[in-house]
This record gives sequence, C-alpha cells and structure tokens, in this order.
Amino acid sequence: MNRIDQRFSELKAANQAAFVAYICAGDPTLDQSLKVMHALVEAGVDIIELGVPFSDPMADGIVNQMAAHRALETGASTAGVIELIRRFREDSQVPVVLFTYLNPVYTYGFERFHEDAAAAGADGVLLLDLPPDEEARNEEFLNAKGLHHIRLIAPTTPKDRLPTLAQKSEGFIYYVSREGVTGAQTSLAEGIAENVAAIKEHTDVPVVVGFGISTPEQSAEVARSSDGVVVGSAIVRQIEAIGDAPELAEKVRDFVSPLVNGSKEASALAS
Repeated sequence: MNRIDQRFSELKAANQAAFVAYICAGDPTLDQSLKVMHALVEAGVDIIELGVPFSDPMADGIVNQMAAHRALETGASTAGVIELIRRFREDSQVPVVLFTYLNPVYTYGFERFHEDAAAAGADGVLLLDLPPDEEARNEEFLNAKGLHHIRLIAPTTPKDRLPTLAQKSEGFIYYVSREGVTGAQTSLAEGIAENVAAIKEHTDVPVVVGFGISTPEQSAEVARSSDGVVVGSAIVRQIEAIGDAPELAEKVRDFVSPLVNGSKEASALAS
C-alpha cells in the first residue's frame, strides 16, 4: 500500500485529520532541509509536502517564491531533491509528496522522474500546471507510474468539472481554499466546509485544505470539516527568519507542534 493511503487509513481509524506540512527543498540548504523534515516528524506531521525549487513558481506567493530562489541560489536541483528523499528514507517512513511544476519534471524526463522519485521513497506528486485533460493527451504522461497524482480543486472550479477531477485523484485531493497564490492569511476563506462536502459527494479520496492557514486556531477550524490541513507559507516564513542556523530544525518543530495539536484535538472532537 502507498504510504499516503496507509497514513489516511490509520488517521481515519483514530478519528483524526491529517496534518500536511510544506517546505521548499534546499531552503536554506539541502542538509538543513533534511533536519527540518525530521523535525516535522517529531512535531507530529503526517505528510511532508516537499517543494521542488523552480525559477518561475507562478502559483506561489512571495514567501514561497523567495524560498525557491534561495534554494536555487545554493545549488538545489531536481536530482538533489530526489537524493534528499533517499536520505530521509534511511530512518523515516512518513509519506512525502513532491510539490512541483511541469517544467522541472519534464526537463528531468517525465517517466524517469516518476521512476527515480518513487525509487528514492516519494509517494506522490502534485503537478500544479498539468491539468488532467492535458495529461490524457500525452502517452508519456500516462505511462509514468509509481507516484500518486494529487489533484487540486479550487473555489473557482466549475461544478461540472468536480466529478472528473475528484474521480481521477489519488492519495488525497488538495482543496485550495481561496483564490490567488499561496500565503498565510489573518482569516480563513468562507465556505470551506460546504465546498469540501461538495467534493466528497464525488469521491472517497480524502480532501485536505490549504492556502492561508497559519495559526493553531485556523488549523483546528479547518480540521473540523475536512480530512486534513496543509500549512506551508507560515512554516517557510519561519525558515526564512531563522536561516542557516544550528537551531533551525528545533525552532521549526516548536512552531509546528501547536498547529498539529490544534488540528488533532479539533478533529477528534468533531468526530
């Protein structure tokens, strides 16, 4: 069983929502990213979403854009990210999803990327700019195996597209809770519970919610009406502020732990 499926199965049995944490691989360095990944595990994170540094991350807000820039400046590459996962797998089985754009994957080789990433220990891939419609038109895309393909659904997704996107999803569906780019917000978007419920009418695949979640209170609120919570920019901002310091991993762990606890307690109560 894919590690993502196994983790969601365990969480369902425990009446808990998943906590998904995003970091950009290589920010501030690949060695520090490995330490941060282990710190996220210590904080109780269920799935790690690992950003592949890219020079033109158009779906990301300024915080994650600058993280990708810093990673590229220190020499991070797609091959380096795959090697990072291999090193992480030496002593952890926490699921890893690669968050990336098509360009770095296609440059690496679409099928080769899937094979190498899966062999290193990745479990899924979220290709932000590859619509399922386009994927079905290219034999190379269809032949790539080994990783769950995570789908995005947004508030602006037409209702008649929901069934197609939901039914083609693997691992989990990432519901983008607001329009625009990634980034922490002072308040949650409206209609999250209703939109998650609408998606779940078409699939049994878990639905997690991201974009704009940055506090334990927000994490708890989202966990009450979804299968999981994604926090990214708020964590990346901590990494930016601390930088390549010896205490980076420890401070990230301390920041993330209350976010995880908030989601776990709320989801257990909601069930």
